[in-house]
Amino acid sequence: MTESPIAELPGGPYDLEFFFDPGCPFAWQTSVWVRNVVAQTGLRVGWRFISLWYINADNDVEPAMKQAQASGLRYHRICAAARERFGNDAVGTLYRLYGESYWYVTAQGDLTERLATAAAGIDTARLIADAGLPADLIDAADDESYDAVIQAESAEAFERTGPDVGTPIITFDPPHGNSLFGPVISSAPDGPDAVRLMDAVRVIASYETFSEFKRTKRAPLELPLFD
Repeated sequence: MTESPIAELPGGPYDLEFFFDPGCPFAWQTSVWVRNVVAQTGLRVGWRFISLWYINADNDVEPAMKQAQASGLRYHRICAAARERFGNDAVGTLYRLYGESYWYVTAQGDLTERLATAAAGIDTARLIADAGLPADLIDAADDESYDAVIQAESAEAFERTGPDVGTPIITFDPPHGNSLFGPVISSAPDGPDAVRLMDAVRVIASYETFSEFKRTKRAPLELPLFD
């Protein structure tokens, strides 16, 4: 068994690792579901980074979307600094606060314009304060030294699942447990349904020969920014 090229998360071990980009609506909706499971079961979640900025570095991306992805990268750096100083839970809190400030607002224009407008409107200093963290963490947003860990974790996510997938990526019993892209869900189940879905996903992930089942017909994302 080979060792993971990325460092263990502080405060582990964890039952699940969740690779997120703060600007991915699908990752956000899945994270809401995961938190609903945590509230009922005590599942321990380690938060890791997967960067749409770096994933799409060689792709032709609309300027407005590129702007939103750059905002995500800057927030990833803050999360990386928070993890280094205050541990895994600080990352989870910062991610939650970002999502609550991002996906539940309304904006004008097409979708990419709305995403960029909403990202630009986030008061990062306030989120840091609301997380109970020191104000100087905001300086990390422009500190490219944190990009190494962001890139390494992005690469590790694809090492676990294989290429040509997206966000989020989850790993059960990390670092050597089975991983999947998704689940991609339009709304986040709560109560017993949330736990039932988690149990089902865990069973699916346990079959190492399982690769994919999919449907593209689904309800729109139930987030105000997409209305």
